[in-house]
Amino acid sequence: MSAHTIDTAMAKHMVAADSIRGASIIGQPGGWSVMLKLGKTEKPLGTQRTDKPRMWRSLDTCVEYLKNELHINLVDMLDARNYSIEDVTRKTRVDSSERLKHAHEAAAYNKWFHAQVDQAEIEADDPNTKWVSNEDAKKHFAAKRKELEKRIKTAA
Repeated sequence: MSAHTIDTAMAKHMVAADSIRGASIIGQPGGWSVMLKLGKTEKPLGTQRTDKPRMWRSLDTCVEYLKNELHINLVDMLDARNYSIEDVTRKTRVDSSERLKHAHEAAAYNKWFHAQVDQAEIEADDPNTKWVSNEDAKKHFAAKRKELEKRIKTAA
């Protein structure tokens, strides 16, 4: 347990021991936090491994967390005075949407590529597939190359 917040693991133990006397949900810029009542004092529910209050962007998610994770079914107070959807302290990354766009493009390409490989394997295994030898391919492209070189000379 840290000095200023109570993490989930400790809160679960305290609920089981009836040490938590109540909970309040407090609106913040960008989301909701929870204050746990311990006798006459209150401490914020914190994140794991840090001494920062835990935040939820959705009030529904916050309530579900209290009910399902901490087994706290009664909220003493909901204070929405300071709530706003915009978090003034949150640092946004301008390149996030671009990075996600590239990730989706890469995933789509990967899916397409694997489909092409699968199709090629099906065609390769088909007994009706016509195979071209390396020598025939070289002859064919040598003839094409000569034809292109002839066109270039006549165009110049």
